Amino acid sequence: MLEKVKVSLWPIVNKINLPTVLKTTILPGDSIERLFIATQVGEIFYIGNGVISTFLDIRSRIIQLGVSGGGYDERGLLGLAFHPNFYYNGLFYLHYSVAGTQGPGALPEPFKPNPCDPRTLNQKWINRETHYDHIDTVEEWILQSNGQPQKRRTLLNLRRPFLNHNGVNSLNFSPETGKLVLTTGDGGSGYDPFNLSQNDMEIAGKIIEIDVVKDTFIYNPPVVTRFNELPAPIQETLTVIAKGVRNIPGISFQRFDNQYIKYVGNVGQDLVESIFSFVHYKPIPVTQLIQNSLMTSEPEQEGFINFGWRGWEGTFPTSVIKGCSANSTLDEKTIAYYNEAVKTSVRRLQPLTSYFHKDPRPDKFGGTALTGVQAYMGNGIPGLTGSVVFTDLARDEESQPPGRGVLAYTKVRTDGKPNDFSVIQTDYNFGSQSAYYVNLGTNLDQTRLYLGVYGSMNVTDFNQGTIFEIVP
Repeated sequence: MLEKVKVSLWPIVNKINLPTVLKTTILPGDSIERLFIATQVGEIFYIGNGVISTFLDIRSRIIQLGVSGGGYDERGLLGLAFHPNFYYNGLFYLHYSVAGTQGPGALPEPFKPNPCDPRTLNQKWINRETHYDHIDTVEEWILQSNGQPQKRRTLLNLRRPFLNHNGVNSLNFSPETGKLVLTTGDGGSGYDPFNLSQNDMEIAGKIIEIDVVKDTFIYNPPVVTRFNELPAPIQETLTVIAKGVRNIPGISFQRFDNQYIKYVGNVGQDLVESIFSFVHYKPIPVTQLIQNSLMTSEPEQEGFINFGWRGWEGTFPTSVIKGCSANSTLDEKTIAYYNEAVKTSVRRLQPLTSYFHKDPRPDKFGGTALTGVQAYMGNGIPGLTGSVVFTDLARDEESQPPGRGVLAYTKVRTDGKPNDFSVIQTDYNFGSQSAYYVNLGTNLDQTRLYLGVYGSMNVTDFNQGTIFEIVP
């Protein structure tokens, strides 16, 4: 049984723009860890001695946000990672959606599969050069000795089909391999119309390791959507850990003895949000994936992690929902992609825990979208030591505003079986203001947890963010 845990939220900074990354590092020549906050619009701040300072402002490089969709947007500055030797080499990495790259999108109208109409189940993304939404870039920057950050090179330029599912907190270094891990979503819309997440050649819907030590001598790579479109020197820096990803709020590594548990959350479609954990995996070099794609028989991919999307939405076969005419509180759920659910059923990883958009159990909650997953190794909140904490954007309450996010946690079981989760009680009073839990961060040794809260669902409603530390 998971015990009931209560925490307090201690505000550190408020009135900032929508936060997408919260992590700490030690600046060169400094002695204390500072909290860094990246905002969706392109600012990076750090906090020291209660003072907030600007580290970098790339607002002019970020695509214009919130123009379509009434202010809601999933693009912008989405990833920030400091090199493990940042204190000595000043290197850090950014992932963001590039200004001036707005396209018309890959499909003219919103997509929903219809199991009765095979055309909807076998869509292809064609005319990619003209039918896309935007371009995302992954860059290497350096903090120069004069304290000014400067861009060094571009690692990847990715053309994305839709506005959404670009990942968030999407860059993290692996303490196991020392490589930069990029977690991208499936490219968006809903239901992954082109099944990019299961296609080994597609960059979308994967977890990718980038060897930043290897210099490709290519400082501005071509804009691509598939691995085989990349120049050979870039292909050689990449390995793929996992596929079957819908959208990910980052990856978290938790050390136990001499190995690491990896935690990955997969954002759900209409029914369920999932958190996966794995220890052993066998990353596949991109060069090998490309060779495999030329073979007629399907290669053995032992140890290659598959989260199962789009055939599976966590624990359930992916379903389309129809309201029941007789009773509006009931829904009819129809398997969307039966053949794919069968094909991936035994190959996929089972979630460690799942939580649902509708949950009749009294001590649970109905969620909307997973926004953060972090291992906690501190002793300050004893009930959480050794667990994995996660955040949901907003409780699915029948009565609407104000929105309220949810904190919860689970633990890996010693027998390796899936586990339940428990809601973490918080005592903070947000009054009549909405409080969407937009992300979760931690410090270097995972003994402190930071929560990003926003007062609106729209990135164009500025300065409505508060960063809290989660304290006993």
